[in-house]
Amino acid sequence: MSVLVYVEHSEGKIKKSSFEATTYGKDLSVMLNLPCVAVAIGNISAEELKLLGAYGASKVVHCNSPELSSFSAQSYAGAVASVAAEEKAKVVLLSASFSVKGMAPRVAVKLQAGFADGVISMADVSSGFKVRKGAFSGKAFANISMYSDIKVITISPNSYKILKGEGSAEVVINSYKPGAEENKVKVKETIRATDKISLPEAEIVVSAGRGMKGPENWGMIEDLAASLGAALACSKPVADAGWRPHSEHVGQTGVTISPNLYIAIGISGAIQHLAGVSSSKTIVVINKDPEAPFFKAADFGIVGDALEIVPKLTDAVKRFKAAH
Repeated sequence: MSVLVYVEHSEGKIKKSSFEATTYGKDLSVMLNLPCVAVAIGNISAEELKLLGAYGASKVVHCNSPELSSFSAQSYAGAVASVAAEEKAKVVLLSASFSVKGMAPRVAVKLQAGFADGVISMADVSSGFKVRKGAFSGKAFANISMYSDIKVITISPNSYKILKGEGSAEVVINSYKPGAEENKVKVKETIRATDKISLPEAEIVVSAGRGMKGPENWGMIEDLAASLGAALACSKPVADAGWRPHSEHVGQTGVTISPNLYIAIGISGAIQHLAGVSSSKTIVVINKDPEAPFFKAADFGIVGDALEIVPKLTDAVKRFKAAH
């Protein structure tokens, strides 16, 4: 028996969220007195996979058949379920990323497992098996008791601290090949849209709205994000107006994020926007309207003209970094 962690990677490099999931898996495996095993799929080197040992994985199963070289929710779910069965996994952990959202439920069905999505803290195994997740667009928490023999859980990004130790994991090759039903979707080509920081994985996000007046003022937002090492985001009206790409739209109908720091500039804070960012650890709001709803959700707020405040804030960040 084991705790199994699915490891995502991009261009052969393990994603930060997968290190988070592996740390979670290691801590859970200690409580359950089970080994923590990882499973990776596709084109990634054994040397990269061995790094997972420092985060708690005792073994990494690598499914590297040519049929799995491109992502497919159906075929990847089949591979994870197959490895879970071989490893007699009692818990299967995945990071709640965009691609996993179409994959994790399939894993649960194949394993006839209970399923909990977007878990935000370590499971409570003191009496049964309970997990916590956000509910009602982040306005409340739901404590879910899971009674199934096998459990499939996705972990909300940036919700669990990554701990790196020492060690190297054993890498074992698995020759799983997807069946005809799992391999119906063929990916002809994958094009990386951007080299920018991934929004779901970003620890710091700088976002702006219509308060910036127009796309010609976005340079100062980019400068602030660059000085902080942050990802860029925007509100829905900004994306709809064509000022910024829709891939940067955060909110209920866009990308849901949970960074350690979210800076909202010139965004009023409509309920649809708050639903996608309310899991942020710290929220800073800059708005010239003191009655903006966002201030009620903010940890820190600045009332003033963003066009005047943002350059000064960027300058202060740069001076601070230069001094330290």
